[in-house]
Amino acid sequence: MAELAKLASLPAAWIAAAVGVLVPGVIAATSARAGQAPDATDAGYQELAFGVLGAIVLGVVAISSEYVTESAESGGGRQITTSLTAVPSRTRFLLAKVGAVAIGGALLAVVAAAATMGVVHAGPYAEPLGAADVPRLAGVVCYWVLTALLAFGVTVLTRHGVVPLAVFIVNTSVVSVTYLLTKVTPLANYLPDMAGVRMFVRRLADNDVEIAPLTAGLVMAAWVAALLAVATAVFTRRDA
Repeated sequence: MAELAKLASLPAAWIAAAVGVLVPGVIAATSARAGQAPDATDAGYQELAFGVLGAIVLGVVAISSEYVTESAESGGGRQITTSLTAVPSRTRFLLAKVGAVAIGGALLAVVAAAATMGVVHAGPYAEPLGAADVPRLAGVVCYWVLTALLAFGVTVLTRHGVVPLAVFIVNTSVVSVTYLLTKVTPLANYLPDMAGVRMFVRRLADNDVEIAPLTAGLVMAAWVAALLAVATAVFTRRDA
């Protein structure tokens, strides 16, 4: 709970929340105003795939904030020193961070999904949500949580938020390197983001490879688990 409260106290965490809720909602609203009839198969879900930017920011700032040097008036130290003094066990400290990121990412995903689907299903081309949407919405939550943890793990390794934030944002919203790799080899479909998005998106442009939602979730979870294991091993062995 302490780490969750610390995360909520970060201004960047609230920026992440705004991005996560507004980006997919604005995209959906813009399409509706333009009179574009969305593909009913993935209406709202494609937008939520872009909205994961908020979860990325959340995962990055959760740990990068620990390494920010404080002002001279505050002693010029870093929060990580204080945190590890309060919680000597580095593994327990990191697990608490993981829990806070997972809870924060899940809550953000739920709010974003509700807002986005509210916009999409208020439009003229909307179809009502049905029972089939329940596991897909659960997939959205899982995808956002796992993506936040992925960004968190990479930031633990780099100890700086700029590089992982730039890489994740560019890959998600500008030029998807992982998507381009699927044109080179079908194995790239099993990279974490390309696999994870199959938990709720049914049609990917120019991609005929099919991965079952459950399989997609397990593949992404395996990537995240492996990354967090490496991050934990590195974090517990190096200097703060």
